[in-house]
Amino acid sequence: MYPWRILLLDTGVHCETKVSQPLVCRECVSPLLNTSLAARRSRTRGNWEFSRCASSRAAVRDSSETSNVNVKMASSQDAWYLSLLGLAENFRTSSPPNIKSCIQCLQAVFNFKPPPRVEARTHLQLGNILLTHTKNIDLARSHLEQAWRLSQNINTFDDVKFEAASIAAELYEQQQLPNLSKPILRKAIELSQHNVYWHCRLIFQLAQIHASEKDFVAASSLLGVGADYSQISNASYTKILFLLSKCMLLLIDKKFSEVHNLLNLASHNVENWQGSLHQKEYLKVYFLVLQVCHYLMAGQVKSVKPCLKQLQQSIQTIMSPSWPSDDVIAGANIADMFIWMPKDHLYVLVYLVTVMHSMQAGYMDKAQKYTDKALTQIEKLKIVDNKPILSVFQLMLLEHIVMCRLVMGNKSVALAEISQACQLCRRQPRLLQGHRPQLHALLGLYAMSMNCMEAAEAQFTAALRTSHERDLWTFANLNLAIVYLRTKREAELGTLLERINPETLPSNSHSLRAAAYYVQGLQAFFGARYNEAKRYLRETLKMANSEDLNRLTSCSLVLLGHIFLSLGNSRESMNMVTPAMQLASKIPDVHVQLWATAILKDLYGLVGDTNRENEAYQMHCTFSQTLLKDHFQSTQMSAHSLIQWTEGPVPALPSNPPPSTSQAIL
Repeated sequence: MYPWRILLLDTGVHCETKVSQPLVCRECVSPLLNTSLAARRSRTRGNWEFSRCASSRAAVRDSSETSNVNVKMASSQDAWYLSLLGLAENFRTSSPPNIKSCIQCLQAVFNFKPPPRVEARTHLQLGNILLTHTKNIDLARSHLEQAWRLSQNINTFDDVKFEAASIAAELYEQQQLPNLSKPILRKAIELSQHNVYWHCRLIFQLAQIHASEKDFVAASSLLGVGADYSQISNASYTKILFLLSKCMLLLIDKKFSEVHNLLNLASHNVENWQGSLHQKEYLKVYFLVLQVCHYLMAGQVKSVKPCLKQLQQSIQTIMSPSWPSDDVIAGANIADMFIWMPKDHLYVLVYLVTVMHSMQAGYMDKAQKYTDKALTQIEKLKIVDNKPILSVFQLMLLEHIVMCRLVMGNKSVALAEISQACQLCRRQPRLLQGHRPQLHALLGLYAMSMNCMEAAEAQFTAALRTSHERDLWTFANLNLAIVYLRTKREAELGTLLERINPETLPSNSHSLRAAAYYVQGLQAFFGARYNEAKRYLRETLKMANSEDLNRLTSCSLVLLGHIFLSLGNSRESMNMVTPAMQLASKIPDVHVQLWATAILKDLYGLVGDTNRENEAYQMHCTFSQTLLKDHFQSTQMSAHSLIQWTEGPVPALPSNPPPSTSQAIL
């Protein structure tokens, strides 16, 4: 089976400041620039200073404001303030931290009726530490709102003003209140035009919100504004980040004609980059990820290979021991203090796109190998800092490896991994919002493999009902057509055929169009219209061979072999089935092997080759027994009941240890 959506729908862009403060972090329903509150807290609230700078954004504070604060702090009338800050910092850094006393010290500042600057900064500090160390979100929100209100009209107070706006907007997003987050960001963007760093950062953040709402026009427009502003401000690196981010949105929105031109422009900018070589490599990785995904979205598995190889080489460069940490990549220009994604996340991302490519190309063993490596890396990263984007990566890896397991005949392992994906979404409802259709599609594939056709139909129907993705509709409809063929429901199939006509298919995917020709050929075969079936299948082969779609090639060859056998042309049948068997063994695809050995047994029987007939029969029995054992094991698993889930929240399941691949094939 072929993927119905591509990475960029689920990963998005992630930027960081030079001091490792995430600007944009991907969550399941936010394809571009989600400012992850948890991520920012873990990196910035952990070491905010109660000192003369009294802010974790000292690197971006303009000098005149800093000077003002330093003068104030030095004056004797403000000694009480410095004392309270010192006490608060002492309580915060004690072992164990005494957060309650720290908060009390900060709250005591207000008893002295401090000037607006001190009051605003203290509200911001309280908001930060309440978010980091407590569950009192409402009180944190109140302090952030007061910090923003007080600081709006204070000149040369950018660090407090814009951090308060950014974090408050982020908190509103966490509480699913975009109608509050967008106005505060628009106002902050209006006020920040003199500050390149904050202006760009806030534009990214607002674009993320629009993207998460699927308002791609507004998000793209903002990113275009950011690119123009960066160019005027001599922030060339950030300009390219804006361009690449806009490319990603256009890909998500399937605006392929527009994205082609913009990718060419971005490519020219990256290739001609004259700045830091480290920044260039980060930009190159971002560009190559987009290019790889562009090809994969089009189902062009062969064409993508050179880009994928470049991407894999680039990530090896970035992950080498001599490569500097993310914190020192930005350089001296404050306006360029961003990276797309931490290198550890990039590492997982490259594994993910490699898995996607391997699955589409039919290299199931390779997909399994890289999935295992990526999941191991994710678990290591989660121990240090459990970012939302890591769960997205984990879920996408599971979605792809499940399809590989089903092809390989490991249904029980696939079911365990479907269950793992479902429980991950159950624990994180926002993940379920973006991945419910995919889970239903996976359950539909599993139900088909178990011959539970009624459940398969219900799952594919649920996927169609809950998705807005054109390629997922096509994917689900193609599989529904196979369900109707296998259950001889000609009326329903007739209604569906127009939606999967390869000549009018509402998809730009080469692989989906090739699969549509295969389904047409399968339908003609079931109707004993063999010449028509051959015509469709030859078109499938032509398309599959042009892009190395190995599984589709093997399926088409074995079906053609069956057709020629039905027509009494044993020679042509053998010419089809033999390469089908070889290719299926390479994938490996146990279902095609089972089908091919049955045909080979009959072919060898026709020519009186008893030894090879018996050999083919023994192979067929081996494949059949393996599948039957795995089928029984799957029915005994509690997760098998998931095929009945078509609406509502993900049901809870009893915890039982998932089977290993080795157990599944014994």
